[in-house]
Amino acid sequence: MKQFPIFVSVHDRSIVLSGGGETALAKLRLLLKTSANITVYDAQPEPAVLDLADQGKITLIHRTFKPGDAKGATLFYAANDDEIDLLHAQWARNDGALANVVDNPQASDFFTPAIVDRDPVTIAIGTEGAAPVLARKIKADLEERLAPTLGRLTRIAQGFRAAADALPKGAARRAFWSEYFDTRGPKAIEDGEDANLTQKLFPRTGDRGLIRMQLKPASKKMAIILLKRSVLCITKHQPAWFQISKRSEQ
Repeated sequence: MKQFPIFVSVHDRSIVLSGGGETALAKLRLLLKTSANITVYDAQPEPAVLDLADQGKITLIHRTFKPGDAKGATLFYAANDDEIDLLHAQWARNDGALANVVDNPQASDFFTPAIVDRDPVTIAIGTEGAAPVLARKIKADLEERLAPTLGRLTRIAQGFRAAADALPKGAARRAFWSEYFDTRGPKAIEDGEDANLTQKLFPRTGDRGLIRMQLKPASKKMAIILLKRSVLCITKHQPAWFQISKRSEQ
């Protein structure tokens, strides 16, 4: 493996791009899916790039890229479709940024893979530049297999992750997550009930604020979870709830 796949954190960080033509615009469409701060350098940008600047989606500097412009940037893209890209990439490296020369793998420090985007679920596909067509084929296959609602389902799960972590580790917790992603979650979204999904999975009793985990135990062993003044006893048959008195808590 000549290239090591990683995910680079770009939230609220700087990405600099040299060029304002069609090649740069194609790269911008992808970069704008991130929460990075994007700066573009070009003396005569395409109207579509000007529109992005007018909408406040990018910072546009109306001149060519020069040394020092990439200081503090996490990533740099050279997208002028010209030999000047090699020089700009070197200047960016001198500024401390990782540099990518679009469509020139040999001159690049990193590559942008084919991406299946189900934010926050992201799948990156690379072939070390050997077979871009194959990467696109794999991407198309995954796009067809993965439901468009997968990202939404994952974001909902982020909201109750802390509550789910109270489940016993092992089979019971795996069973809960499998049921959520395989059946209960998708069905709730399909039925338009996803807004109340967290409450359905973890209903609270009104006066005590107890969280009751609704799951189908997969383990034959008994597991007990203490949640405030309530005990969840999980067996291979059916979850059972018991209230705990103040005396028994002591």
